[in-house]
Amino acid sequence: MAKFKEAADRTIKGIFVCKRCKSKQRTSAQKVVLKTVKCRNCGSKVFRALRKIKVSGK
Repeated sequence: MAKFKEAADRTIKGIFVCKRCKSKQRTSAQKVVLKTVKCRNCGSKVFRALRKIKVSGK
């Protein structure tokens, strides 16, 4: 994963995944909670946060 905070913020922070079609969209968390943003593909207003991918270091 990223070695410094700014890189981690660029790759994970603000990205949400549509629960219906699994497409990704970058937006603010406040808009997702208020359901003002909708999916570009299917029009759904239900999103989840992107999971942080943990890479095992050897």
